Amino acid sequence: MAHIRTIGSIKIELVTKAKESALCAIKVFNDPLIKFKSEAFIVLIVVAWTYLLHAFYRSKGIDYRYFKQTAKRKIYDKTKHGAKKHWELERCLDDAACPIDKDTKNNLKFLIGLRHEIEHQMTRSLDNYLSGRYQAAVLNFNNYLKELFGTRHALDTHLTYSIQFVELTGEQFHQTETPDCLPANLRSFIGAFDGELTHEEYNAPGYSYRLLFKRKIVNRPGQADKVIEFIDPKSDLAKTIDKEFWVKKEVERPKFRPTQVVAEVRKAGFQKFRIQPDHVKMWKAEDAKNAAKGFGVDIAGTWFWYESWIKRCVDLCSASGDRYR
Repeated sequence: MAHIRTIGSIKIELVTKAKESALCAIKVFNDPLIKFKSEAFIVLIVVAWTYLLHAFYRSKGIDYRYFKQTAKRKIYDKTKHGAKKHWELERCLDDAACPIDKDTKNNLKFLIGLRHEIEHQMTRSLDNYLSGRYQAAVLNFNNYLKELFGTRHALDTHLTYSIQFVELTGEQFHQTETPDCLPANLRSFIGAFDGELTHEEYNAPGYSYRLLFKRKIVNRPGQADKVIEFIDPKSDLAKTIDKEFWVKKEVERPKFRPTQVVAEVRKAGFQKFRIQPDHVKMWKAEDAKNAAKGFGVDIAGTWFWYESWIKRCVDLCSASGDRYR
C-alpha cells in the first residue's frame, strides 16, 4: 500500500508541476513588459507537456526512464551526476501507449523543432506569426489535462482573454505572414515542417488555432458586450465572412514537397507519374519555379509547391493521353 501511495503522490506532483509550467508559459506570453515571449513560452509549454505525459505513464505503470534490459534486471541510463534519465517530450509522443492525437502531436513536434532552432540565438517577429500554434498548444494541454486527470485540474478557471491596449491594425494583420526578418534557418524549418503535412493536418485546429475577428458595435442596452464573440462555422454569417474575407486574403497557403506533388498526381489516376524524370521535366518545361507564375515559393533555398502546381500537373498529365496512366 505504501508503494501505491508513493506512485499516486508522485503522479499528482507531476500534474501540479505540469499545470504550473503551463500557467507560467501563458503568463509570460501575455505580459506586455516581456519581449522574450516565444522563446520562454516554448520552453515552458514543452516542460508542461513532458510532465503531463510522465504523469500519464506513471498512472499506467509504464517506465518512462531510459534503460537497457538484461537477463536479470534493468540497467538505467544516468546523467553525469547519477540521476536516471527520463524520456524527453518527443520520446513520450512516439511511444505506442501515448494518448495524444495526431494533430496535437504535429503541433508539439513543430514546437520542439522550433525550440531546437532558436535556443542558441535571438529571434524576431515569432510572437505574432506563430501565435496560432502557441494557442493550440495551450488549448490542447487543457483538454488533455481534463481528459486524463479530471476536470478538477482544468486551467479554465485561471484564464481569460488578455486585455489589449491598442486596436488591431492593418500592419498587425500583415504580421501573420512570413516576416522577412526571420532568420533563414527558421524560414526553412517552418516551410519544411508545414510542407510535410497534408492539407487537412495543416488546417486542423489542434495544429494551429486560428480565429477571425470582426469589430462589433453594440448599440442597444442588454446586448452582449464581449471582446470576442464566437459564431457557428456552419451559420449564414460564417459563410458570408468566408466569401467576403478569405477569398480576398489567403493566409499561409499549404505547401508541398516534390514527393507530395507526385503522390497527389498519382491519386488523380496517373500511376506512372514519377519525380524523375517526369516531374522534373514538367516543371522545367513550364518554367514553374519562376516566382512570377505563382506555382510555388523558395524558402531559404528549399522550393515548395502550391496546390495550383498540383492541378497544373494533373492537367498536363490528362493532356498526355495514356502516357502516365
